[in-house]
Amino acid sequence: MYTRSQLIAMQKKQLYIKIGKAQARIMEYVREMKGRVYVSVSGGLDSVVLLYIVRQLYPETLGVYCDTRLDYPGNRQLIKTIPNIGWVKPKMRFQEVIEKYGYPVVSKELARAIYYARRGSEWALKKLDGQFKDGTPSDNYKRFIKYKHLLEAPFLISDACCNELKCKPMSRFETASGLHPITGMRAEESFLRQSAWMKHGCNALDVKRPISNPLSIWTHQDILWFIRQYKVPYSYEYGAIVPADDQLSLFEPPKLKTTGCRKTGCAACLFGIQNETEPNRFQLMKSKHPKLYSYCIDTLKCGMVMDYMNIKY
Repeated sequence: MYTRSQLIAMQKKQLYIKIGKAQARIMEYVREMKGRVYVSVSGGLDSVVLLYIVRQLYPETLGVYCDTRLDYPGNRQLIKTIPNIGWVKPKMRFQEVIEKYGYPVVSKELARAIYYARRGSEWALKKLDGQFKDGTPSDNYKRFIKYKHLLEAPFLISDACCNELKCKPMSRFETASGLHPITGMRAEESFLRQSAWMKHGCNALDVKRPISNPLSIWTHQDILWFIRQYKVPYSYEYGAIVPADDQLSLFEPPKLKTTGCRKTGCAACLFGIQNETEPNRFQLMKSKHPKLYSYCIDTLKCGMVMDYMNIKY
């Protein structure tokens, strides 16, 4: 439906244009779903911006929070202050997921490939060799070659945590309620999300589970500027939103940053930790939430995983 160059062009558009496009996609989705929609709310920056925009259009829209029991305290506290939020819970705990399936490392796509490669799946083994299933080289899969050594890791690896802790509980809620999801997922966040946007756009309507991702073309900077401009309440875990440096450009607004966490979510998640600069999320957690840090590092043994991957924490 779209190309990566089109996505890049859309991401460069001014914020007011993206706000208008997000509103249009939300209205289209609500119309197609005959008003039977809800907003998935995690307490992170993306989801609070999404909920703000949706409720400016449809004030009575239900928000739904999935309590994984491992969210940051500030996010849970924020959720409790927002009206009309439903809570759902997974049937499994994170510890049960990693014991049965494995740890979430590097990315969902890589973790899934390792999980199936260890079970002899040809497509997964080829992917870790930087190839398509037929053995021809893939420029995209070349990035997995450097992680092939994780096949020998002394711990299980998989992408099952998101499915067990978030997708399944939300799916059960949707079946019971008949409501359809609007989420704050952005294409900038992963290759899989880019691919989903290029295939369906912001609204995937011709699929088994219709879903709206109206912020798909937004960047992290868009989210920060929107929060500042409209004074959207957000979790204290992020600290203040301030200019990233003192150098101002005459042609574009200065970049913003958070003085606390850049991202929040499941506290024990290891996806993307290998790309973070120090202090990374676990180093920040150690000073801000020592009990949660100890639980993740020692009880859940995330420290063992990061030791093997040579990641400081």
